[in-house]
Formats: sequence, C-alpha cells, structure tokens
Amino acid sequence: MEVQGKIIVLNETESVGTKEFKKRLVVVQTDEQYPQSIPVEFTQDKTSLLNNFNIGDFVKIGINLRGAEWKGRYFANINGWKIDKADSSLTAQQQMPDREAVQTNPFDYAFANDGVKDDLPF
Repeated sequence: MEVQGKIIVLNETESVGTKEFKKRLVVVQTDEQYPQSIPVEFTQDKTSLLNNFNIGDFVKIGINLRGAEWKGRYFANINGWKIDKADSSLTAQQQMPDREAVQTNPFDYAFANDGVKDDLPF
C-alpha cells in the first residue's frame, strides 16, 4: 500500500526501552477534497530513510498496516518501509480521472417512457 502527500511533521529518531528500539514519526497530509493527516512510523534501520527529507516535501511512502490487541483493546499502526519524492506539480485530484467524465449522469434518464420527469431523489 502507499500514501502520498506533503510532509507536515518530521520528528527526530527516538530510542525506546532497554533494548534501544529506534522509531521515527513522519506525518503526511494528503491532497484530497478533505485532506487527511496520516502518521507513519519508521522503525529500526528504516529510520535513516527519512534523513534526506524535510517538512514541505511531497512524498510517496510504501506502508504496511499492523494491528495488535492489548488487554482487550485494539490498536492499529502504519509502518513505513520505503519513501520517495513525489511530483508536487500533479496533485492527487489531478491524477484521478474526472468522475463526471467517467460516469453517466443518472438524471439523463429522468424522462423515461412516459415523458414525465421524475424528480424523486431515489
């Protein structure tokens, strides 16, 4: 899976626990009608992949979804394993096909056999 957008948060590498587990968080804001802020965590040797990136960079991140249960509660994590610069000139809206061009308008069929317009929404 992939997530694409602009880096809005880029934390430093943290060491956690007695075994010095390394992790680093990056938050990417998607370019959609309703932008989403997606936190992606890079761990261990993958933390160094973020060294060449800055806040404001447009990126494409290869991700894995991970889930866990702890004391009856469920958690989900988004783990990054690959990151590349993305073309910022093409936003997500521009890369997606125009829905109106692909789909036919359901109101084109409003004047069915009898010629009377049905204005009911269903």
